Amino acid sequence: MNLFSIFLGRVHAAIHDIAGDRADAIALHLSRVVVEPPRDASHGDMATNAAMVLAKEFGAKPRDLAEALAAKLREDPDVAAVEIAGPGFINLRLREAVWIDALASMLGAGPEFGRSQIGQNRATNVEYVSANPTGPMHVGHCRGAVFGDALANLLQFAGYDVTREYYVNDAGAQVDVLARSVYLRYREALGEDIGAIPEGLYPGDYLSPVGKALADLYGDTLLKKSEAEWLPMVRAAAIEEMLAVIKDDLAALDIRHDVFFSEASLQGQGGAVDTTLDQLRKAGLVYEGRLPPPKGQLPEDWEDREQTLFKTEQFGDDTDRPLVKSDCSYTYFASDVAYMKDKIGRGFEELIFVLGADHGGYVKRLEAVAAALSGGKAHVDVKLVQLVRLFRAGEPVKMSKRAGDFVTLREVVDEVGRDAVRFMMLFRKNDAVLDFDFAKVVEQSRENPVFYVQYAYARTQSVLRNAAESLGGDVGGPASADALARLSDAGEIGLIRKLAEFPRIVESAAQAHEPHRIAFYLHELASDLHHHWNRGNDNPGLRFVVADDPQATNGRLALVRGVALVLSTGLRLLGVAAPAEMR
Repeated sequence: MNLFSIFLGRVHAAIHDIAGDRADAIALHLSRVVVEPPRDASHGDMATNAAMVLAKEFGAKPRDLAEALAAKLREDPDVAAVEIAGPGFINLRLREAVWIDALASMLGAGPEFGRSQIGQNRATNVEYVSANPTGPMHVGHCRGAVFGDALANLLQFAGYDVTREYYVNDAGAQVDVLARSVYLRYREALGEDIGAIPEGLYPGDYLSPVGKALADLYGDTLLKKSEAEWLPMVRAAAIEEMLAVIKDDLAALDIRHDVFFSEASLQGQGGAVDTTLDQLRKAGLVYEGRLPPPKGQLPEDWEDREQTLFKTEQFGDDTDRPLVKSDCSYTYFASDVAYMKDKIGRGFEELIFVLGADHGGYVKRLEAVAAALSGGKAHVDVKLVQLVRLFRAGEPVKMSKRAGDFVTLREVVDEVGRDAVRFMMLFRKNDAVLDFDFAKVVEQSRENPVFYVQYAYARTQSVLRNAAESLGGDVGGPASADALARLSDAGEIGLIRKLAEFPRIVESAAQAHEPHRIAFYLHELASDLHHHWNRGNDNPGLRFVVADDPQATNGRLALVRGVALVLSTGLRLLGVAAPAEMR
């Protein structure tokens, strides 16, 4: 049950009642009307901007329209009071019985509480990580991986049909560099002193096991082959081994993709790139022409020449994009176009790309390609994930010995655990730089957000265990209406109000593609629980178990179960455990 959606419907009904003959015209603008918690809880339980955004359509002053709407809303039996604030905001106070009924409903829904169908089973592709298969994943990949996975969880919970995809960059120069680096390690595994790793090759020790595997498989036979012969063999083996490492690293974060899509599968004579470009030519979207030089300093590889261009500027891009290099090979962008066409051909209507912050230039071109290939039917959202800065007790963390020039994802997970990594990677908006301190994320204190939220859940479980022991029975059954009606303290009603926000938070986070909203909400809920607990320490009459009052106890334990339910569901969406005990 989403109380905010319910009351939005009632606000819409009040608008229709006073619209008269203009109801149809005004209905077109109802999407701008919201019902949400007021910024200041002292102003009421809900607030709506209806009068502010519809005053023009009604031909009235916002304050006058607010008075008319307020009169209608005061007739609602669930509304205790309606107040008009400022130029026309409407604040609603609900009767306590509404909150009690809301708690009963959420407990009846169980783990399904908060689930939504706003996605309407819309086919959605979330592509995330997509790191080059040239080495183990680093901490920068970690943030994008966690963000993408949590977003996929959230969208599924909100009713979208989600496919989790990894685009394997297994074509191009970087995998040839990988193959040559591995071949060097292969020679080392055969006993050769390879000396210092040459400039331009990957120096990390992580390639030594791959070289040894090749030595075990082929012996010294590759030494007798020319590079043209051994390169494709070593490249295929290296990519396979690196993908296995990447999948293992992701599994440490409990991340698993549905699809691993190979870039190389798009290429080759008669492949998807060829086919796609032929179709675009026939559609008049590809032409031969020249591009003006980019503004500012010219890049070293820029050439003033006639070339094959995609008309992306026609669809909102900054400029048309080259599809063929001067050596007649396809650009990376050409593969992007073929890949986008493949996704659209698989029926995806929502295309989400989770990319590093250095890919900001890709946003408009991806949007343009999707618009061109789908006739505007496919919607693209590119989420850029900012850098992660690592610290240990405030001091910058040095680079990894194993990887050579970066800290690996696995090193971070092995040191602080999956839960700390996942929660902290989501406890900041994706487009803001994140500072990750190894010491702070394992502290057992309120300053550590993941501990603070997990401890709140563990506290609910401790209350229920202790209640079962002291009362000598099952405390997990449904509470009676009389028991729930005993919930009347401001702190108790405040907790129910916070719980009732959860479905709205789920929907808004899913629509905005912002899973950090769930993490923020859970932290606020945990804070409310801890605050109420501390009030009980000061005032025994507010404790969850009242020895001589079974009705009050049953009602309060129902509230505890409600808090536990929402905390566990929210943590599950983030991919974080809800521990029954903290050790």
